[in-house]
Amino acid sequence: MAENRKLYVAIAGNIGVGKTTLTRMLSQKLGWKAYYEKVIDNPYLEDFYKDMKRWSFHLQIYFLSHRFISQKEITEWPGSCIQDRSIYEDAEIFATTLHKQGLMSDRDFDNYKALFEIMTSYLRKPDLIIYLRATTDLLFEHIRKRGRSYELQMDRAYLERLNQAYEEWIERAKAAGFKVFTFDMANRDFEHNPKDFNILYQTIRDLENQRWIDGL
Repeated sequence: MAENRKLYVAIAGNIGVGKTTLTRMLSQKLGWKAYYEKVIDNPYLEDFYKDMKRWSFHLQIYFLSHRFISQKEITEWPGSCIQDRSIYEDAEIFATTLHKQGLMSDRDFDNYKALFEIMTSYLRKPDLIIYLRATTDLLFEHIRKRGRSYELQMDRAYLERLNQAYEEWIERAKAAGFKVFTFDMANRDFEHNPKDFNILYQTIRDLENQRWIDGL
C-alpha cells in the first residue's frame, strides 16, 4: 500500500445539505482536524434574510474574512484536515448569485471579487471537494428540522438559484483541475446509514492511498 498523504478535503453543498454533520463524522472517523463554518454567531445573517439587498455585501465580507482565517490555518496545518464549506463557495456561489439577482451592486461585487482573488492566491487548494447534491425539497426539510428562525424565512427561489450555481461551479472546478466527488443525497442518508457513510469515507481513503474514482 502506498504511503498515506496529508490531505485537505472540503465539504461543499447548499444550505441545509448536511455539510457540518458530514465534516464532524469524517473528522471523528479519520482522526483529522475539522474546520467549521462560522454561522451561529454571524451578526449579519438575521438582518440579511430580512433585507438581502441592504446586507449582502456586509454578510459576504464577514464570511470572507472569517473563512480566510480558517484557510490560512489550513495552509499552515502540517496534517490532514477536513473543512465545512471552502472559501471558494463564498465567491463562486453566494456572492455571484446575489450579484446576478441584483442584490449586490456591480461596485460591491467587483470590490469583493478583487479581495477574494488576492486572498486565494496565497492559500492551499483542496486536494478533494466532496459535493453534496440535494433537491430543494430535501434542503427545506433539513432546514425545518434544525429550526434556525432566520433560515425559515428563506425564499425557495433563492435556494433553487444556489443549487444551479453549485452545479455550474462544480463543472468549472473540474475544468480547473480540482478533484470533485459528487454524492447525490437522493435516497441516501450518510448520518444514519453506515453503507452510505462508508462510500464517502472510502473515497477519501482511496485518494489518500493514491487511488481515485470520479463520483457517484
